[in-house]
Amino acid sequence: MQGNKPSARRRESMGKPEEILVLIRGGGDLGSGVAHRLHRAGFKVVILELLQPLVIRRTVSFASAVYEGHITVEGVEARLVHDSAEIEDLLAQGIVPVIVDPEGASIPFLKPEVIVDARMAKRNLGTTITDAPIVIGLGPGFTAGQDVHAVIETARGHNLGRVILRGSAEADTHIPGLVQGYGRERVLWAPCAGLFHGLLHIGERVEAGQAVAYVADQPVLASISGVLRGILHDNVPVREGQKVGDVDPRGVAEYCFTISDKSRAIGGGVLEAILYLLRKR
Repeated sequence: MQGNKPSARRRESMGKPEEILVLIRGGGDLGSGVAHRLHRAGFKVVILELLQPLVIRRTVSFASAVYEGHITVEGVEARLVHDSAEIEDLLAQGIVPVIVDPEGASIPFLKPEVIVDARMAKRNLGTTITDAPIVIGLGPGFTAGQDVHAVIETARGHNLGRVILRGSAEADTHIPGLVQGYGRERVLWAPCAGLFHGLLHIGERVEAGQAVAYVADQPVLASISGVLRGILHDNVPVREGQKVGDVDPRGVAEYCFTISDKSRAIGGGVLEAILYLLRKR
């Protein structure tokens, strides 16, 4: 492949969605919202993940397949792949393969037409515009026209989900988005470094001051009342001050098991970007 131009084979395949392979790096809630929307639109979707994903919204994150073997999010199933030979079979069955491949070693083998970097690291971890014919980055850390073809705005507000073809997304403010006026208060933070162990299940009622989990021998206390929207898997090592959970003050358990408005908006932005860039090519 020369520069960022697609090969002849890729140009021929870039027509119908079902002929296009989209590789998503990161299967957290935002990456999963993207994967779900693209899968529903007919694209073939594969997700690359870490050996121990730090996934909070576990019930709506395809990354949970790494721990559980499989997960279904709003009717779309994802399954952990142990052998690359399984990938085509799963795609043919309409199942999203999840591969433990943090370094992206499988990318040359898979030869995706589209790569979406959804790792939400707030910085570029090595993605380049030549990685695939179409490369898209979510949120800050990427510059459209330089290291990716398009950036999708992930900051809540007027531009959420906007497709940026020149320039970057808004800088990270390190302030969680407000839900009923609560920002940092709704997030659960690790009080120290150590192994994480949860006490409650996602969707359960939480009261302000209640112990929701432990890190080592230190309790993780909720600052507000609501329902537990997300929490890390057990036995994951965390650092002091790391986000380990999320309390939703709206108190609606159903919201804990469905894709968020933010994820849907970002998924729509990625879909728009792919279709636009395919047409331009």
